[in-house]
Amino acid sequence: MDDIHLFLAHAIQLEREAARHYEELTEDMKTAGNTDVADFFRKMAGFSRKHLADAMERGGFRVVPELRPDQLRWPDGISPENAGWEGVDGFLDVLGALELALLAERRGHAFYAGIAAVSNNIKVKRMAAEFAEEEAEHVAELEKLIDRVASA
Repeated sequence: MDDIHLFLAHAIQLEREAARHYEELTEDMKTAGNTDVADFFRKMAGFSRKHLADAMERGGFRVVPELRPDQLRWPDGISPENAGWEGVDGFLDVLGALELALLAERRGHAFYAGIAAVSNNIKVKRMAAEFAEEEAEHVAELEKLIDRVASA
């Protein structure tokens, strides 16, 4: 992917979906009575909204761009953030919620890292590498939290 606006439109869609999913997980964990994990997911939703706003600003978008199906460049034909969400119900336990979030963050990281590795546009390459680094930090945070929850 060499077009900066196309890249940013994908990032915007990915981060918008991430924020929505983290907000859903926040509510699920509040309902389950786990305020610590709900607070973590709320924080992650905030990061996603911040990344969304940053991508909007960098692209000069005033409204969220809508990509036509022929413009989508998702691996496996599905947004990294949506993988694994099909079939999720309200009975997701804490560990399951964390593992679902980890899957999405890993796929987001792989998406950005893949673009950074192959893009011929230096701006896209740099920005994708930056986004991949941020996703790697989210992966590390989730892995630590999963270790704490699993060993409790």
